[in-house]
Amino acid sequence: MSARIKKSLIFFAASILIAFSFSCERRIKPTITAKLVTDGPGVNDRSFNAAAWEGMLSFYGDVRGEEEGFGIYYDIVPCREPALGVTTLRQVVMDEPDLIILTGFVLEGALAYVAPMFPQQRFLGIDCNVDNASNVLSFLFATEEGSYLVGVAAALQAQEEGVQNPRFGFIGGVSSATIDDFEVGFVQGIRSVFPDAVIYEHYVGDWAKPELAAAVAKKWYDSNEVYAIFSAAGASGNGTIAQAVARRKQGKNVWAIGVDLDQFEEGYYGVGKSAVLTSMVKRVDVAVNYGLTRVNKNTFVSGTMVLGLKESAVGYTSTNPDFSQAAQKKLAGIMASIITDHIKVLSVRNDAKEAYKILQTVAKQ
Repeated sequence: MSARIKKSLIFFAASILIAFSFSCERRIKPTITAKLVTDGPGVNDRSFNAAAWEGMLSFYGDVRGEEEGFGIYYDIVPCREPALGVTTLRQVVMDEPDLIILTGFVLEGALAYVAPMFPQQRFLGIDCNVDNASNVLSFLFATEEGSYLVGVAAALQAQEEGVQNPRFGFIGGVSSATIDDFEVGFVQGIRSVFPDAVIYEHYVGDWAKPELAAAVAKKWYDSNEVYAIFSAAGASGNGTIAQAVARRKQGKNVWAIGVDLDQFEEGYYGVGKSAVLTSMVKRVDVAVNYGLTRVNKNTFVSGTMVLGLKESAVGYTSTNPDFSQAAQKKLAGIMASIITDHIKVLSVRNDAKEAYKILQTVAKQ
C-alpha cells in the first residue's frame, strides 16, 4: 500500500465525520455530478446497494422520497447483467460525471477494463479491487471481522437461551472470495463458542431471488433444526428473513441475521418484535459519501482502502430488544480484542489457504 493511501486511512475516521456532516453544514447543497452504477437488484435490495444509495443521498442532503437532486446532480444506472458491465460503463462515461460509483465485485472486470481508457474520469469502486489505475479509488471491507461478531452473537444468544447443540446456516448470493469472507468470519465466530457446531452452507447463485433463499431457509429451520441463518445474498436474503418471521409467528425459536444495513425492521412480526437478531453492517454508505466528499473538495486519490472494525466500517447491530444483554456485553469485549489484534480473524483476502480449510468443515447443502 502506498504512503498516500496509508495517509488516507489515518484520516479516515475524521473523514467519516466530515462526510456525514457535510450536507448539514453547508447551506448550499453540493453541485458535483455523480452516477451510481449498481449490480443485481439495484438500490431497492434493502441491503448492499441500498446502503450505497443512502450514502449518496446523505452527501447531497436528500432523503428517500425527497430526492431533490436526482436526475440533476446524481443518478442511478442499473446494470442487471455482469456481461453488460463494459457497455454500461462506457455509456455512463459519455455523460462526463464528476464521479462514477460502482457497487459490487461483479463489476470489477468492467471497471478494470474501462478506467484506463478514460484517465480523466474519476471512479469509485465498492468491492472492486482495481488498484493499478490512477483514476480509481477502491474500497474493500474486512467483512470477516463483522461476520465473526454476528457468528459470536448467534452462538452466545443460543447459550443464553439454553439451546443445546445449536445448528447454524449461511446462505450466500453468488459464490466469490468476497462472499466467502462473510462465511469464513461467521464460521470462526460460531466455533469460538461452539467448537463442534454443525454449520450448513448454500449459495443461491443470484442476488435478486428471495424465493431461492426462502426454500433453503424453510428446509433448514424445519428439517435440519437450524437455530440461526446468516444470509449474505443481497435481496435474495430477504427470503431467509421472511421464513424466520413465519416461524417465530408459530412460536419457534429461530433467528435470521441481517447484512449490510440494519435489517431489524425487515423482520417485524409483532409490536417491537423482529426475527432479525442482529445485522452485520457494512458501511458502504460511508465509503460512497467519503469518495464524493473527496471529489467535492478536490482531494480525490486513487488506490485501495481496506476498511474494518478499526475504521468503524463494519460491525453489528443491537436494535433488537430480545438480543441478550449478557451476550452483548461479552461481544463488546470480543470486538475490542479484534481491534487490538488480540483476536485474529482469518479471511480469504489475507490467508486463502487457511480460510478455505475452515470452509471445508461446513456442510454443503
